Amino acid sequence: MDYMNAKEAADKWGLSVRRVQVLCEQGRVDGVERLGNVWLIPKSAEKPLDGRTREVKKQKQQPK
Repeated sequence: MDYMNAKEAADKWGLSVRRVQVLCEQGRVDGVERLGNVWLIPKSAEKPLDGRTREVKKQKQQPK
């Protein structure tokens, strides 16, 4: 599996490096692994949805 670091993910997703690190710490990125002080993010990983958007709020309100 190919991996990218937080800097590469930040460039790909249009976020800051720190924001990507926080998303990894919170477990919001699928398949992420930590090696020492480096986050290994699968290149196929999708950008997590922003919880402040209408789309996410609608998903939370729908009964499961």
